[in-house]
Parts: sequence; C-alpha cells; structure tokens
Amino acid sequence: MDDNLNKNETPDIGNTVPGTLYVVATPIGNLADLSPRAAGILASVDFIAAEDTRVTLKLLNHLALKKTVISCYRHNEHARTDKIISRIRDGENCALCCDAGTPAVSDPGEELVRRARDAGIVVSPIPGPSAAIAALSASGMNTGRFCFEGFLPMNRKTRRNRLLSIAEQPDAVVLYEAPHKLRSTLADLFEFLGDRELFIAREITKYHEEFKKTTLSAAVVYYEENLPRGEFVLIVSGKTEDRIQEYSVDDAVDIALSFIEEGRSKSEAAKGAAELTGLPRSEIYRGVLEKKNENNSFI
Repeated sequence: MDDNLNKNETPDIGNTVPGTLYVVATPIGNLADLSPRAAGILASVDFIAAEDTRVTLKLLNHLALKKTVISCYRHNEHARTDKIISRIRDGENCALCCDAGTPAVSDPGEELVRRARDAGIVVSPIPGPSAAIAALSASGMNTGRFCFEGFLPMNRKTRRNRLLSIAEQPDAVVLYEAPHKLRSTLADLFEFLGDRELFIAREITKYHEEFKKTTLSAAVVYYEENLPRGEFVLIVSGKTEDRIQEYSVDDAVDIALSFIEEGRSKSEAAKGAAELTGLPRSEIYRGVLEKKNENNSFI
C-alpha cells in the first residue's frame, strides 16, 4: 500500500483545483473523541465552514486555535456555497464542520460537497464520531444491515409516505429525534409499524448518556409520563418474515372487525389488530372504514 495514502492530503486524481474541502467529523458530546488527525486539519486549513459558528468556536477554543469561521447551515448553504468554492478554487483549504458528528449526513453540507465535486475540488473526509453508528454498536440488535432514515419529514403527507415505507423495511431502522418531537414520533412509529423492538440511545457520550432496550408501545407510555430530555437516536427492528407471511391487511381488518363486534371502538380495534399482526394501524383503520362503507352493519 502506498504510504502517501496515510497522509492528510488526498491523492490528486484528475483534479485541477489547488484547494481542498475537508469534511471533518467532530465530537457528539465528549471533546476527547476528536481525533488527532481532525485536530491537525482544523489547525492547518485557511478557513472553516460551520453549521453554527458559536459551537465550532467552542471547539477551536478547546484546541487553542484561532481561525476564520463562516456559517454554512441549512437556510444559507445555497448562498454560501459559491463563496466557499471560490475561495477553494483560489487555493485555500476549507474544513466543513457541523455542530456534532459527521457533516452532510442528516446535517448541513450535502450541497457544498456535491457542488465542490462538480467543480473539480478534492473532497477529503476526516472520519470520526457518528451518533447513528455509536448507537448501533451499543444496541445488541441485528445490525449487519440497517436503514438510516435520519429525521422524519415534518410535512404530513411526506411523513406518512415515509412511515409506510419504513413499515415494510426488513432491516433495523435508525432515526434521529429532538426531545420536543419525540412523543409524536414514537406515536407515529407505533401507529404505522405496530409494536416492535426499540433501542433508545440518549445523549451519547455526554454526562447523562442513557441506553434503553424496550418496545415502541412501552416507549409511548413511558414518554407520555416522563418529559423527554436530550438528543435521541432510535433504532427500530425491521419487519420480520413471520409477520410478513402470517398476516395480510385483509386478515388484520377481519381481526379488527371481530374486536368491534366485541364492543371496541374502531380506533381501539385497529390498534389491537396492529399489535397482534405487526401491520400498520393506519392501514388497518382505513380497511375498517372501507368495510364500514360497504356494509353499515359494522358501525
């Protein structure tokens, strides 16, 4: 193996731009997790593009570094990209940082990286902390294959379609969530996916770090009674083959209808059928309503 590949510089493969864009992973909580290579890159670059300049300045102060830091976050990334690329094309080196973890992965930077590559600029990743990988490594779940979803969309239609897609995913699903949105996200996951195994990682590498293996139904109840605090990584088990083969939506609707005949409301019946079959409660509920329209005796 060429020893040059171990250096900070990325080999020049058809590149005509003198500067380099370094994508630098930063600690997700514990500053000691910053790699020596990342610290060296931050010390060597001409300027830094940061998601939040205040957060990055704290890291630079910890390293006793003084650097030019410009903001590059979700709402201004498009406008700032031209300026950043222009400086790199003029021969300056830039480090791209997000507040915590790896830039451009459910964090700002994707557009900058894409346009830098299109401009012939070398983009060199400086790997390091990742909340998703850290949570997976501690989960004890089947993680040979997994689906990374990041943050769920806020738009109701887009969110529903994403949840329906996740419901059919056979591999573990990794999601990020903020504390003020956790309750609604857990409720939506339970509604669309049914009751599944859930691993919760909270405040990874920080003082109040917490890991909990539970189920979606139990987590919904727990966080209805306890205020969510900190940043969360959720790992939900995939759709199992036995559930895929054992029940169809029609089967689940029939089960829900039997619950209705026992005196349960349509909502309670759909929830019970979802828990039993592992199918999305929303699909079962829609099926019940369709049956209701076909035969008013189900009211």
